[in-house]
Amino acid sequence: MPKIVIKNLDNKIISGNEAPESILNILQDNFVDWMHACGGKGRCTTCKAIILEGEENLGPLTTHEKRFADMNALKPNERLTCQCIVEKGEIVIKVPETSKLPHMKYSD
Repeated sequence: MPKIVIKNLDNKIISGNEAPESILNILQDNFVDWMHACGGKGRCTTCKAIILEGEENLGPLTTHEKRFADMNALKPNERLTCQCIVEKGEIVIKVPETSKLPHMKYSD
């Protein structure tokens, strides 16, 4: 079962289902608020996450992510949570400054 550790939310640990699914779906299934202005359609970068560990447990970049990477809107260690599929294992992520929600308390 995939596991996500959110570093700047006090190392909050959440789990996904057995089937591969997007980071955003796992976050929502675990009632974690995460910015996603376009509704999870890969049309913006508000839902990006910084991948600190476990990149090998993620699916390949999607067409939307490649487009934003080509535009320098996604750094090599950033993924769109609405597009990025957690295939297995554990990942450690961080909310970027630009995507922090004002009602959330972050630990960095």
